Amino acid sequence: MNPRHPLLCLPALLVACADPSNGDTSAGTTTGTATSEASTDATAAPTSTGDGDDTTGSTGADTTTSGTSSTGEPTTGESTGDEPPPSPAQFWLLEDVVFYDGYAATVDEPVPDGVIRHNNALVATPLTDDHLAKIQTTLRVGVIVGALCDNYDRIGGVNLALVPKGAATYVPAEVDRIEVARFITPFMDMNKDPKEVAYEWQADHIVPILKDPDILAEYDLWFELSVFGVPYAANDEIAGCAGRNDTQLGSLGFYTTSATPAPAFDVLLPLAISQDFNNYADGASDMIGTTRKTISFDLPADTPNAQLVLITSNHGANQGGEEYIRREHHVYVDGEMVLQYKPGRTSCEPFRKFNTQGNGIYGPSPRSDAEWQSFSNWCPGDIIDTRVVPLGPASAGTHEFVIDVPDATFVDKQGNFPLSLFVQAE
Repeated sequence: MNPRHPLLCLPALLVACADPSNGDTSAGTTTGTATSEASTDATAAPTSTGDGDDTTGSTGADTTTSGTSSTGEPTTGESTGDEPPPSPAQFWLLEDVVFYDGYAATVDEPVPDGVIRHNNALVATPLTDDHLAKIQTTLRVGVIVGALCDNYDRIGGVNLALVPKGAATYVPAEVDRIEVARFITPFMDMNKDPKEVAYEWQADHIVPILKDPDILAEYDLWFELSVFGVPYAANDEIAGCAGRNDTQLGSLGFYTTSATPAPAFDVLLPLAISQDFNNYADGASDMIGTTRKTISFDLPADTPNAQLVLITSNHGANQGGEEYIRREHHVYVDGEMVLQYKPGRTSCEPFRKFNTQGNGIYGPSPRSDAEWQSFSNWCPGDIIDTRVVPLGPASAGTHEFVIDVPDATFVDKQGNFPLSLFVQAE
């Protein structure tokens, strides 16, 4: 483990930095935090457990799953009263992996042992049996992005791929995958501090997938880290970047405890991963001219508890683009609204310090909360919320998910709301 990475400190930072006024007025669950080791002031690491949206419900149900103690002995993930719960565990899957120009041909540069590069913006590595044995009943996912020769804000994410057992590699489009987390990089000058930003998500709903004996019998579980980058501006603007095509560094790690029981889900339905969602492209919505997308799914049996896990983010940086206009999003299941939200933080000022390259989003002086709320759907250097939407009991058979953003316009047929969705059930 690289001691400079602050994953061990992040749970403490969450407690110290939690700010209930940071735009979270929801009654539901959104997950994530952005922070950085570059600051020694814990109050400077903003929490981002919501963004002013009206969501519904909570996550999970009581159950226990296997884990290991600090000595490596198996545990049920709960205390019987005769012994203490296992110590928290942390580990890194990826450390300081270099990402390259996302538009260029895939480079032939070395990667760490056990890591494969699908393309310049996507790498992957499998969870080993040792990794799986460390997973207890709670899970935090941590990502650290370091500055190289891309000085703009870009999209990144963490995915989980179900790969046929024993495969040495795979084609992402040919296996089931779910998006676990999404984030936006800040505008970073690699010559200025802070040179990296850390992100974190609470992802307890992923634990049942990592512990499911049927899944583990058929698949190996690979985690993917995606960090898209383009070096062209930095080649001219950033000292030391002339002629280079390396864009960012990326690290991926986990922190797991037995503090609370894991959810009891044993059905997983991957439905969409970064799927196009707009009103002008064939297949990106139900009909050209509408920003409404329908996805059907089949539950194999009646369930006492089901939930959606949804990630969307608004992009389109053209004049009047969707990136700069907050829209109401409506989510329905079988015709009933289960979620309504409007993306965007109360303020992006907490992330200003990470944006060390001058840019038009932050400008030379602080903006008021009202100014931020007038145009920003997300903050460079922040996470994109993972929205966990409880559905409660549901019957076997076909169900219909609909997401509708009726006011979206997509000026000049530009922009996109990449959509990821999966369903879990007991």
